Amino acid sequence: MDHSATTATDPAVLEAMLPYFSEKYGNPSSLYTIGRQARKAIEEARQKVADLIGAKKEEIIFTGSGTESDNLAIKGSALRNRKKGDHIITSSIEHHAVLNTCKYLEKNGFKVTYLPVSKEGIVNPDDLEKAINSQTILITIMHANNEIGSIQPVEEIGRIAKEKEIIFHTDAVQTAGKIPVNVDTLGVSMLSISAHKIYGPKGVAALYMRKGTGIEPQLHGGGHERNLRSSTENVPGIVGFGKACELAKEHLPQESNLAALRDSLIRGVLKIEDSYLNGHPIERLPNNANFRFSYIEGESMILNLDMKGVAASTGSACSSTSLEPSHVLMAIGLRPEEAHGSLRLTLGRENTQEDIDYILSVLPDIVNKLRMMSPLAR
Repeated sequence: MDHSATTATDPAVLEAMLPYFSEKYGNPSSLYTIGRQARKAIEEARQKVADLIGAKKEEIIFTGSGTESDNLAIKGSALRNRKKGDHIITSSIEHHAVLNTCKYLEKNGFKVTYLPVSKEGIVNPDDLEKAINSQTILITIMHANNEIGSIQPVEEIGRIAKEKEIIFHTDAVQTAGKIPVNVDTLGVSMLSISAHKIYGPKGVAALYMRKGTGIEPQLHGGGHERNLRSSTENVPGIVGFGKACELAKEHLPQESNLAALRDSLIRGVLKIEDSYLNGHPIERLPNNANFRFSYIEGESMILNLDMKGVAASTGSACSSTSLEPSHVLMAIGLRPEEAHGSLRLTLGRENTQEDIDYILSVLPDIVNKLRMMSPLAR
């Protein structure tokens, strides 16, 4: 129940990858047969990634992670356009791959506006439009939040960005393969996507970059990926990524059906006394349910659920070792003690109603037990 953290590699994806570890192990920059085989496989995968998001093949740049894609988009476009301006707009609930990149750029002379969000975790496009000034060179707003699942008004933001002729990047790591994602419909200049969130391998991702959008490369070397991301390509990973995108496109209706399971889970959990739903009740990812429980800590719930065979989280897997309350939950107006009592349950293809029923059978007892032990409940 933590599919927003990662997903199992689909057996069909693994099968597609295996030959490129052994008999087809060539370097795709080599001219001989096994090198050409590797190059052909990369280009076929590039087309499959493009097809998932409605892009052109030549607009896909392979990277090593969603974090790298975000860094390449944000640093790359900021540095490329520094002579035009020094102002970036983002939101207060972005993934740390975006927030920390923006903070890095602030240390290097850029100015960043961090837009607030509503109590449901939604950016107001009017706030964004008001924040734009003559020095604004980049807008980076995620498609949907990784913790609370709230889907942002990216199409409206895209229209504003196009009208103002500002580069617009969105982190779609949590949305591609879960809800329809089309780069033209969204109106984005750049978009980040990662393989391991859609039943592909870890260690491979992509940045969509619309033709005509310029960036400065962040890795310098042999000029791979059209001189934008030097490094010998991870051929097995890229092949697996392509297969995962192909399957994600086929499974997209099934992903939408997860909303019924999600809603069943939400209804059941909210029957527990002093429990609340975090995020937008409707405009949220079909697989995401994020709750908070008064008087207890999320980490204790995670450990108790783990002993019952349920894998869950309190928020982003990237910050699960931090003792600080979630910046996302704080941004939607929760107090630190409320933010600490959060639980994220995110469904995947293999989850069933039986899984939901099992969680609803064990969670109330866990919550009651922890409240009996908690000094906050007295």
